[in-house]
This record gives sequence, C-alpha cells and structure tokens, in this order.
Amino acid sequence: MNDQILGLHHITAIAANAQRNHDFYTNILGLRMVKKTVNFDDPGTYHFYYGNENGTPGTILTFFPWKGIGQGHNGTGMATDIAYAVPAGSFDAWKERFTRFNVPFSEATERFGEHYLSFTDPDGLSISLVAPQKEDARAPWQTAEVKADMATKGFHSTTLSLRKIDATASVLTDIFGYHLLAQEGNRYRFTTDAVETAGIIDLLELPDGKSGYNAAGTNHHVAFRVANETIQMNFHEKVLSKGLQITPKIDRDYFFSLYFREPGGVLFEIATDNPGFTVDEPLAELGNNLKLPKQYEPMRAEIEKALPVLK
Repeated sequence: MNDQILGLHHITAIAANAQRNHDFYTNILGLRMVKKTVNFDDPGTYHFYYGNENGTPGTILTFFPWKGIGQGHNGTGMATDIAYAVPAGSFDAWKERFTRFNVPFSEATERFGEHYLSFTDPDGLSISLVAPQKEDARAPWQTAEVKADMATKGFHSTTLSLRKIDATASVLTDIFGYHLLAQEGNRYRFTTDAVETAGIIDLLELPDGKSGYNAAGTNHHVAFRVANETIQMNFHEKVLSKGLQITPKIDRDYFFSLYFREPGGVLFEIATDNPGFTVDEPLAELGNNLKLPKQYEPMRAEIEKALPVLK
C-alpha cells in the first residue's frame, strides 16, 4: 500500500502580508507554525508552513507572503477551496470565533452528506471546515483558545475548478490510483483507499468558467504525498508515460519534490515524507527560528534585513 499516492501532502497559497498571515493562522485558526523559512527562488520572501505538532503530511498549509502582490481571484485551472476536518458539533464555536475576529463566513451547507462551514482568510483565500461522516482520529494542535473539541485535524479535501474534468480525472485515476466516489451536480468526488484522511479531491466542472488569476488569496499548487524517493521516481515515470512534462527531483530540505501541470491547468507536486521538519530543529522548537536553505546561509544577515520582522 505504501507504494501509492498517500493523499495530500501539503497545499501552498499566496498572501500579501506576512504578519497578517501569521497572526490569522496561528492565533485565529490555531495552527502551529511548523517552519519559518524562505522561498527557494526568492529568498527575500518568507515561506511559512502551518500544520499540526509534527507538521505531518496531510496537515500542512504553506504560504508565500509576497509583499505588495496584487489581489488574485479564483477561477478555472486552480484549486479553489481547502477543506479542514474538525470535530462534529464544533461549528457553533467556530462561528462565535469568526464573529469575534471579524472573519467572513457563510452559513453551513451540505455536500455528499457532510456539513461544511466556509470562510475566507484576510487575503480572501477560500477555506472550509468539515465535520466528516467518519470521525477523524488525528490529534490536533491545540492553543490556549483553540482546544481539541474544535481544533482542525488536518486536510479533509481540496476542490479543483476546471472547464472540463475528464483529463484531470484521468490523472487522478490512471496515475494516482484514485477512484470516483460520488457525483453531485457538476461536482465529482474522487478518493483513494491508501489513506483514511486527507485523501479526497473534488473536481468542479465549470464549462463557461473564467480562468483564475494567481496572486494573493489564491492557491499556488497542490502537493500529493508519497512515502519516499523511490516511490516518487516511479511516479515520475508514470507521469512521463502519459505524455506530461514533469521536473527532475528537487530537494526542498524537508521533502523532495516533483512538479507537473495537469491538463486542466492546476500545478501538481509529488512530495516525499522524508526527511521531515525536525531535520534542522528539534520538535519543541519547530517554527521558532528562521531556517535558510544551505545555499542562502552565507547571505543570512542580508536576508534577515530584507524580511519583514514578525511580532
């Protein structure tokens, strides 16, 4: 079973203000800052990782907070919603919290027999809380205000908006080993039996949909999880065999990555579990210190001067 895609690894989005992003996800949403580093291609910009205590794959939401970037908008060819699993009965507590902190949210809706509470972050990123039909047993990260009875457990699913779903569905089924679970209108739910959590992908077919614009408040890419590099490179060959272009293996310090754009336009990543986030700092200190890729360590003073100071 471990030679399969193991659901979602992480999702990466774009923000416009580092401090505001940090405050929202650590204070209001109650996630742990697992790693504070910089963009590999733009070391003057942070790369934040939020997740559970260990930064377990399937819980990790990451951000590039690019100062001054314009507002993006959702549309076809991108992931347009991120759904977190939360305990049953926690919506009222979340509604109270969102109201107290002026977080825009919608009244709960139902999809595929599950209840969703949707909200937006300060940049307009679309996120949902889901009370899954089957209880999510993952241990959440807790804060002084966000306790286990309401805290997020990690990803439940993500939604990809597409003009036509067929080619994307083929990637999920023929390469990644997913299967169609159910359909409601123009929403198609795909899942994998390889994992019990963070294994759902919804494809939303919008034939007349407008293309999204990737900037603040939108998702940059969706990363799928594999156990190790050997399995990862097997998927490299599977992607190539379908006529799709894919990058060589890239060392991201905390995992190894492959990137390819699926036919519907969404940027996919295949990321490994190894080596994990404790490779350069102990578990108790995760996210406390600025960690730099080794090629940028000689430039630390210059980079620290360029980065916004987090309070």
